[in-house]
Parts: sequence; structure tokens; C-alpha cells
Amino acid sequence: MVPFAGWEMPVRYKAGPKKEHHATRNNAGLFDIHHMAKFTVSGIYTKAYLNYITTRDVSSLKINEAHYNLMCYEDGGIVDDIFIYRLPDYWLVVTNASNHKKDFVWMQAHAATYDVILKDVSNETYLLALQGPKAIAILQNLTDISLSNLPRFGTMEGSVNGVQTIISRTGYTGEDGVELFFSPEHALTMWKTLLQTGEPYGLEPIGLAARDSLRFEPAFSLYGHEIGPDITPLEARLGWAVNFNKNFIGKNALLKQKVEGITSKLIAFEMQSRSMPRKGYDVMYEGLFVGLVVTGLYAPTINKMVGHAFVPSYISKPGTALQIIIRNQEKDAVVVRRPLYKPAYRI
Repeated sequence: MVPFAGWEMPVRYKAGPKKEHHATRNNAGLFDIHHMAKFTVSGIYTKAYLNYITTRDVSSLKINEAHYNLMCYEDGGIVDDIFIYRLPDYWLVVTNASNHKKDFVWMQAHAATYDVILKDVSNETYLLALQGPKAIAILQNLTDISLSNLPRFGTMEGSVNGVQTIISRTGYTGEDGVELFFSPEHALTMWKTLLQTGEPYGLEPIGLAARDSLRFEPAFSLYGHEIGPDITPLEARLGWAVNFNKNFIGKNALLKQKVEGITSKLIAFEMQSRSMPRKGYDVMYEGLFVGLVVTGLYAPTINKMVGHAFVPSYISKPGTALQIIIRNQEKDAVVVRRPLYKPAYRI
């Protein structure tokens, strides 16, 4: 257990990070992600408000749909990456735990000119993620809802193990699966029941270490690593989540950067040895310092030491040779294409 954004979080369970990672890829993994911040937004101008504070057009969301989105500062730096769920009576916004208070204050500040009701429902909404190729089969044992009718990024509300639950076919592992929103008093029972029901399927509880490698392989960003206030969506290869056909905070700065071209770009690299790269390690190119590692870890699916780094755009091409400084020694690495693992639901 380690401190994480004001919570005590498990780095690993009994199986250990490598087995937890493979369990999620091959069978299923259960994640306690209650630490994530959850805000509801309601009112007649909710759509306009959310469109203004996010980069991606929420107008495309139908009732009972969700998508990944970003909030930016005026200079184009990223406030946070979020998931937005459009529910029948309100919209639900889920943000990173480390940005809980900051995000809510920022959202409040911009809500003043819109006739919307913004509420922090983090403490009254529990959140579990059930991910992996067998996740749907496991959950189907506990609900009368036909989960085969729930599309990717779709949501529906119903009973799970006798508990009223919002089921969303979303997640951040690169696998199929669901996220479950329900009242906190049922958390322990839900956790135990899911693990018991999933045991014959190979379900394992998943800690922070495996959660990081699972999100890294399909190239999903993590705040404080691939994204942050000094990083723009274009630099982080998240331009697909930016719609320039609407007005939003940071649009002018991002348009300027798009026209002028980005000078720094996020790349993935593979070590050419078993040396482990870590966040903050220097990245070298032809003897010159060119950037820092923002994520470095062992990727169990491909069995390689890998990482992400921001480097000048001219050396971001796959196949480019780099060196990572590890314990004062240059260790060879090579730029590779992202993602390192193609999400199963896209195949």
C-alpha cells in the first residue's frame, strides 16, 4: 500500500504486477478506482458549458453514451483528461484523483456564466472497473441486463447483484470491459461478489503497478506523465480529441501551434537491453540532451523495457536511435511506433 492522491492504494495484490497484467489481458481484472473524482452537471445550458470547457465536441454524445475528453488552459496546456458520460437526467464527469480539488474549482469558475448546477458527488458514488476479455461474461452472471446490447462507450442503468448501478462499457486498459458506478455502502459486497463470481474465469484484483503497464501499452496518457499543464494535446498526440469547429478554452493557442507546427512530440521507445528506464531519466541523441523520460516500465505483453519521452519533432520518427542515461551510463534505445499493444476492442 502506498499514498496516492490522498488515498492509500495497493501497488500489488497477491498475484503480483506481472500476473495481474496478464490476467487482465487474457481473462479479467478488477480495479478499485473509487479515488477518481466524479462531478455531475445539469441544467439547460449543460451542453454549451461542457463544450466550452473541453476540447472535444460533446454535441456528438447521445443519451447513454460516453467519451474521452480534455480540458485546457488558455495557453493550450492540459488541465486534465476526463471521461464524460451523458445520462438521461444529467452529465457525469470523471477526472483524475490528483486533480480533484483543482478541477472542481476550475470548473466552478467557468460555470458562473452558464445556468448549470455543478456538484461534487465523489464521496457518494463508488467506482469499480471490471476489465478483460471475460469481463462481460463475469458481470452477466450478476445482472438481468443483456450486456451484449451495450456497445463500446455505451452506458445503461440497472441492477447488479441487487444494487442499482450505472454500467458503462468504458475503461483504460486496452481491453473490453465495464466501469460500475453505485452507492458506496455496497462497495465491499460488490467487490467480494465480483471476485467470487469471477474466480472460475481467472479474475484477479489489480494494483497500481499493473494498472500503469496496462494503460501504457495501448498508449493511454496519464496526467503528470504524458499530459500536464505544460503539455498541449497536439504535443501529446491527442489531436484527435480536439475539435476546432467549436469555441473552447485554449482554442486560439492550439490553432496557433497547429499552424506553426509543434517542436516537441511524445514518442515511445524500446530499450535494446534489459535496463529499466524511469521517469525523469535523460534522453540523449548523438551526444546531446534532447528530453526526459515521462514514463518508463516493463511491458509484460511484449516482454520489453519501454518508455515514453518528449523529444524534438525531428527525431520522433520510428527507428531513430536514442540513448537513455541510467545510473550514469548511456543505454541504447530506439523510437518505436505507438501503440505497443492494439486495444482488443479495435481489432
